[in-house]
Amino acid sequence: MALVEPVPGEPAATATLGDERALVVADYHAGIEDGLRYEQGINLDSRAGERRKRMVSLVERTDPNRVIVLGDLMHSIAGPGGAERGEIEVLLESIDRPVTLVKGNHDGDIESWIDCSVTPGDGIRLGDVGFVHGHTWPSRDVLSADVVCVGHEHPCVRLEDSVGGSRIERVWLRGELNPSAFEEQYGDEEATEVASGGELIVFPAFNDLTGGTWVNVAEQGFLAPFLPGGLSDGEAYLLDGARLGRYDAI
Repeated sequence: MALVEPVPGEPAATATLGDERALVVADYHAGIEDGLRYEQGINLDSRAGERRKRMVSLVERTDPNRVIVLGDLMHSIAGPGGAERGEIEVLLESIDRPVTLVKGNHDGDIESWIDCSVTPGDGIRLGDVGFVHGHTWPSRDVLSADVVCVGHEHPCVRLEDSVGGSRIERVWLRGELNPSAFEEQYGDEEATEVASGGELIVFPAFNDLTGGTWVNVAEQGFLAPFLPGGLSDGEAYLLDGARLGRYDAI
């Protein structure tokens, strides 16, 4: 059995962490509707209740020992507004398991008021699985795990049909962790030692309003400092599990 298994049809996975199981999601972006309104002039009704119900349903469906959020639980990079903070507080009250937030670039000083465990930005290793948001370099401990889970990128593919129609789909990216992408940060020998043989999984965003990196479009650049170089022979998978093959050849 794989250490990290996507939940069919969902932007979420379960992870086996020794004696316990975790439900893992990335990029929740609570309060994104306010952000879109102020940043882009797009007016949308709040979907906070819908997001919370989806999350609670996933917890009930997978019955994990804990929930791990791979960064960007918040959307606003500065301090949260009242609605955003309220959404997060009600969400955490609704999840009847311990929650660990792997701090992302949108999460500000969330650890000063949130009622859950918050890791540093370079992530955390639990059992044989490492977790990092992806906006900065992972710690050596995270990088040495058998599987490294990353958010931040919001990977998507643009699919076109024979008559010129197109659509955007969220995807998973999975492949071998390539030590050479970490040589500049950690040094040649150390990068090879800590990152050799692991798997890298880039999670789709839980929030479907975030947009993302179109990984099969040449002019789209990756966001993480170690991508795409850190992902050897990376393949893309739709949320329903359909394997699309090499992400850069779709």
